[in-house]
Formats: sequence, C-alpha cells, structure tokens
Amino acid sequence: MKKIRKSLCCILCAVLLCCGCGAEKKMDDMATNKGYEIAATPGADNTGAQDQKGSEKAIPKEKIKIGVLHISDPAEGSGYTYTHDLGIQGMQQNLGLNADQIVRKINVNDGDSEAAKAAIKECIEEGCNVIFTTSWGYMDPTEEMAKEYPEVYFCHGTGYKSNGTNFTNYFGRIYQARYLSGIVAGMNTTSNKIGYVAAMDSSNSEVTGGIDAFAMGVASVNPEARVYVKVTNSWFDPEAEAAAASKLLSMGCDVITQHCDTAFPQTLAQDAGVYGIGYNSDMRKEAPNACLTSVIWNWSAYYTYAVQSIIDGTWTGQNYYGGMVDGLVDITGLADFCAAGTKEKVEEARAKIISGTFNVFDGEIETNTGEIIGMPDSTLDDGTITGGINWYYKNVVVVE
Repeated sequence: MKKIRKSLCCILCAVLLCCGCGAEKKMDDMATNKGYEIAATPGADNTGAQDQKGSEKAIPKEKIKIGVLHISDPAEGSGYTYTHDLGIQGMQQNLGLNADQIVRKINVNDGDSEAAKAAIKECIEEGCNVIFTTSWGYMDPTEEMAKEYPEVYFCHGTGYKSNGTNFTNYFGRIYQARYLSGIVAGMNTTSNKIGYVAAMDSSNSEVTGGIDAFAMGVASVNPEARVYVKVTNSWFDPEAEAAAASKLLSMGCDVITQHCDTAFPQTLAQDAGVYGIGYNSDMRKEAPNACLTSVIWNWSAYYTYAVQSIIDGTWTGQNYYGGMVDGLVDITGLADFCAAGTKEKVEEARAKIISGTFNVFDGEIETNTGEIIGMPDSTLDDGTITGGINWYYKNVVVVE
C-alpha cells in the first residue's frame, strides 16, 4: 500500500512539474487528481482487505489499453460525461499514457442493453483490457460482459453490482458535497423557495440521497426554507431539464440546483436574475452572474487509482466509495456575491465532515411524510445510503 502511495505521488509531482514547464494544453482544474497524498487506496471498501491478495495479472503500463463508455458527448461541455472524461484525461496525464491507449465510445444509450454490449465488445476487439462504463444503465450489460471476458477488468460507475474479481463498481460520497451546497442555498435564498431539478424520482437512491443531503444542509442554516423538486425521469434530457428549471423559477424559487446533465438550470437562473448551484463541474463558466458554487467530482482520483493498481498488480476486486477526504468530491470556491457568513458556515461543516465528527445521515431523520429514519447515536450505513434512501427529508416538496 505504501508502495502505491509513493509511486502515485511521484507521478503526480512529475505531472505538476511538466505543467509548470509550459505544457501545451491547460486542463480543467478538476482534471488532475488532488487527493492522492491523503490515502493510498482512497475510498476503497476495505472490509477484509487484510485477508485479500493483490491480482497476479499485472499489466505493464505500455500494454494497458482503456475503453470508456459515455452516455453523451464530452464535447457538450459541463455535465456528467464531460466530468468523467476530465477524469480520464487526468488519469492519462497522471500515469503518462499515450492517447492511443484510450478508446472512447460516446453517445451510448444506457437504456439499450444491446448497444452497451456492442460498444464494450468493440472496445475489446480494439485491444482494451480495462473498461470503464460510466452510467447507471450500463450495469447489467457490464456484468454480463465481465462473465464473458474474465481476462478484462470492468469497472462500472454508480450502480451496486460487482463480482469481486474482474467486475467492480465505483461511486462517491457526493452527499457530503451536496450538504455543503445546501448550506450555501439556505444562506442565499430570500424567498425561502429553493428549486432542485432531479433526474430520477425517489425510487433511485443516488438522486434521492443527494436531494436529502442538500435539504438537510439547507435546514441546518434556514429551517424556514423549502426545497422544491421537479423530476425529469432521465439522466440526460436537455429539453426536460430546461422545462423543469423554468417550472421551478415560475414558482418563485430564487436558488436553483440540479442533479441533471446540462447547465440549463444555471443559465435559466441567470436569465431570471436569481442564483444557481451547479453540478458535475464548475458551472460558473456558463452562469458567472448566478452560480454560487458547484458540486463537483474529481473522477481522476478514482481512475488513476484503479489503473495504477492494475499496472502494479495490486488490484483486489474491491469496490470504491470515496469522499471529500479522498479528493473525489467537493464544492467549488464560493462566488464573491454570496451572502455574508456563507463561507464560515460551509467551512465549519466541511471540517466536521473531513474529521469524521459529523456524518450527514446521523441520528433520527424526519421525512416529509412524518416517518422517522435512523436511530439516535447512529448513522446510516453505506449500503442504506447507496441503495435504501427512497424517502425525502422533511423540508422537501415534490412538484408535479
């Protein structure tokens, strides 16, 4: 483990030196990993790790070839796919891989199992021995192809399935950053109406857990505020996302946030003269006069770790669930037009989360139907957070 940490830190230092010597392409701030010195195996599920052995199927760096399935086109700019591709770019830079060692399949419909399997097979036929499938709907096709090609490493983003050998899943504690962004929203609303454009309804724990964490952050600083949720029922639907944001704005919401792919909630908030909170990447570039902050992913923290473990032969088949302490999730710096006291409240909560003295889903939690979730002096476990949050916090209102 110490060997991994040392090698990764050396790689990162080399990258930073190269960047300082006039690299031709300046990458997005979140494209390169910022958290590797913190943990040798950031976010790994280490249950029983002391009894596990690293993989004997190490692949030399020059023979690594990586396939990536994307639900949309990274060139569209700011959303989910864009951010994952920044992570792939960061991993490539951190590990010194050549461009021809990365194969991208874009606009692969994650609701079409056959299309996903075909894209994976194309990657394998092109020589890929590591494949990242980045969207929820790729889960079952990835599981199936992992059985068919046991010599290939498969990693599925989000989801919950894995086989402990050549098929793992990866995600992060994005709810930590969502909570901080909720503090920002609660401190900056004047109407006490905060809008949330959500990709999926309460049947999806990933989306719902983020909404609840955000709503809890809001309530921690502004108990009078309400979070109005409008669901699009799609991970990527620009028209529906714009319509949902417009609906929330028409209701008087003066802060709009999102769990959706496009920047429409931010740009429409700016057009309406109110505030926004972005998601996936820093959306100030789309809405500089509205965006208070953005909830962001640094996927290179995971992608670098995963590929390095294959190169080193230390792959164990463990799942990955990183957080702020690992550099995987965070919020961007606050806009200078945030309300007074916002930064102090955010930093206070951040320090508690990183130190482990506060977990977002601690204690008894009241839902918007009056039920009580959780127990005093306890916190929800990871399995419940990732797969069992199908309720909304008490200040959430679902908009039809």
